[in-house]
Amino acid sequence: MDVISVIRTKRDRGELSPEQIDWVIDAYTRGVVADEQMSALAMAILLNGMNRTEIARWTAAMIASGERMNFDSLSRPTADKHSTGGVGDKITLPLAPLVAACGAAVPQLSGRGLGHTGGTLDKLESIPGWRALLSNEEMLHVLDTTGAVICAAGDGLAPADKKLYALRDVTGTVEAIPLIASSIMSKKIAEGTGSLVLDVKVGTGAFMKNIEDARELARTMVGLGTDSGVKTVALLTDMSTPLGLTAGNALEVRESVEVLAGGGPADVVELTIALAKEMLDAAGIKDADPAKALADGSAMDHWRRMIAAQGGDPDAALPVAREQHVVTASSSGVLTRLDAYAVGVGAWRLGAGRARKEDPVQAGAGIELHAKPGDTVTAGQPLMTLHTDTPEKFDYALSSLEGCYDVSPAGTAFSATPIVLDRIA
Repeated sequence: MDVISVIRTKRDRGELSPEQIDWVIDAYTRGVVADEQMSALAMAILLNGMNRTEIARWTAAMIASGERMNFDSLSRPTADKHSTGGVGDKITLPLAPLVAACGAAVPQLSGRGLGHTGGTLDKLESIPGWRALLSNEEMLHVLDTTGAVICAAGDGLAPADKKLYALRDVTGTVEAIPLIASSIMSKKIAEGTGSLVLDVKVGTGAFMKNIEDARELARTMVGLGTDSGVKTVALLTDMSTPLGLTAGNALEVRESVEVLAGGGPADVVELTIALAKEMLDAAGIKDADPAKALADGSAMDHWRRMIAAQGGDPDAALPVAREQHVVTASSSGVLTRLDAYAVGVGAWRLGAGRARKEDPVQAGAGIELHAKPGDTVTAGQPLMTLHTDTPEKFDYALSSLEGCYDVSPAGTAFSATPIVLDRIA
């Protein structure tokens, strides 16, 4: 085997053989295949695709690159959730402790930001002392004692994906459906969860811009999970508008705590509860009420224990960016559009995301929204506040926000897009 022949096969729209797939994943994991060579192959896959046989074999090779976990020792059924990524998508933060409060164990392996989308680990690392890296023994202990854990995949779990995940972020290949599906499902299957709920985002702020592509991705992942014995279901959810009122790291943690305290934006609460119901149903827990667990404080109790168990201080003040810039409405009327992608890129440019895989992120950077589509606004009213420690980034971020919203005349009828668009099982 040689990597050039593998690249050429996919470049020329051929089907990769099982032997080619097994070899290239193993060789890349061992460092025999260089980043620039895997970048070329990833781009060829983005442009020319893979069939179901190739995707299944690619996923199996990713799983085989490392170890597999087992949660049979737990007294609770396990349920996990994964989002394909969006703008302001902080749902994992309130969701994991909420589902734990309702009786399931949530082994949530999460990732860093990809492109314009935020990363759960980047968000939680804005909490002083919180640790993303846990050993398998530590992960099991936190899960057993608190009911939920949110952490990075260990070095032994699908190490091929860990390398490829970071590479995709900086080579323009994040959107490749075969690579998205195999990346997500290799980790989730190797993780050992008994059931899995997928939140497949659709819209300008998602990697899947239209619902047909989102359905294809959802069906691919549901098939991979089901074939591996993991009860898997997917919800297609709207990402044409940012979720909630914040996009950034500490900003989103603050909003998540508001949800756990019984408040927070209505769309975040609605999606959190919808996903919680799916996770509990998949885990076989039929009599729990997630809305009640938010209202009575039990979800907040689980959050505090989960954060503390990973070294974080749930009472510590969150980082605040040193500089702010306010964007105001240019006219009066009804806000009818707020583009999620533009907001995500703006937050990324302010320092909430990374341009290279080794770049740090700013904990306090991001965008705070003061209005959402359907709201009435007046000329000069604040629409959003930009946060960063590096004010020289404001102009760069503002250029991404040009034309990102529409204000229609007062009285214009507005119909909001449903948050949940479809369900694939």
